[in-house]
Amino acid sequence: MALSTVAWISMLLAILVLPGVATVALVKSLRSEERKLELLREQGRIDSYSPRALGELREWVQAHPNDPYATVARQRYNECVRTLREIDEPYYDWSPEEIDQLEVLDE
Repeated sequence: MALSTVAWISMLLAILVLPGVATVALVKSLRSEERKLELLREQGRIDSYSPRALGELREWVQAHPNDPYATVARQRYNECVRTLREIDEPYYDWSPEEIDQLEVLDE
C-alpha cells in the first residue's frame, strides 16, 4: 500500500515546519523567563498574576467563600496585591490606576 502524493507532501511539510515553530515557541518562552528572573533579581519579588487572572481569582473567592481552598486563594490574592504595591516594575501589564484600585480581601 503506497502513500499518495498528498500524504508525502504533508509529511515533508510537517518535518520542515514543526522544528521552526517549536524553536520560535522555545525562544519566546526563554525570553519571558529571562525577564522574570531579571525582575526577581532586581526587586526581590514579582507579581504572580495578570490583571485578568487576579480579577478571576477575586471573583472565584467571592463566589465560593466556604470552599476549602478559599483561604489559600485569598492569601494568594492578597500576596499579589501587596507585591504589586511594593515593586517598581510589574511583570504583567498593570497600570498604576489598576494597582491603586486593588483592595486586600479579608482573611
